[in-house]
Amino acid sequence: MAKPPPHKHGLHDHVACVDRALSAAETLCASRELKLTPVRRRVLEIVWRAHEPLGAYDILAELAKERDKVAPPTVYRALEFLMAAGLVHRIDSLNAFLGCDAPGHAHVAQFLVCRACHRVAEIDDPALNRVLAEKSRSMGFHIEPTSLEIKGLCADCAAAGSAVARSDQADHQAG
Repeated sequence: MAKPPPHKHGLHDHVACVDRALSAAETLCASRELKLTPVRRRVLEIVWRAHEPLGAYDILAELAKERDKVAPPTVYRALEFLMAAGLVHRIDSLNAFLGCDAPGHAHVAQFLVCRACHRVAEIDDPALNRVLAEKSRSMGFHIEPTSLEIKGLCADCAAAGSAVARSDQADHQAG
C-alpha cells in the first residue's frame, strides 16, 4: 500500500487519524443500528490507511494477505455498505474509494482531483452545497447523494509543470 501523502498542516499522525475514523464509524453505525461487520470494518480501515483513493482490487489484494478465499463480491458488498452509511466516497473518475472526513452529516462530497498524480482532496463547503441545492430546486431537479469532482493540477504537479514549461522555453530560446 502507498505511503500517506504529506499532510497540509505539517506533521500528520496517521495512526491517530485512522483510529479516529474507525471510532467515528463504530459510533455512527451503532447510532443508526447498522452492522459494522469485521470485514466491513477492515475494508474501511484499509481505505483509511491508504490515505489516497484506492481501487476495489487493491483492497481485495490487502484482504487476501489476511484471509483465505476473499472474492471481489465481498469487497464490493462492503464498499456498498460503507458508501450507503456515508463512511466512504467513490471517486468515479478514478474508479476508487476514499474515506469520508465528515460521515456524520449528509452532504454532496466535493473533490479536487489532480489529473496528473491523482491526489484527491475533499472540500466540504456548505455554501457550495447551498448553491447546488438552490439551483437544483429552482429547476425542479432532485440531487441524489453524489459527489462533485473538479479536475485540475495540485500545487506540486502545477509547480512541476511550470518548471518543465520554463525548461522547455529556455531550450527553445537557446536553440
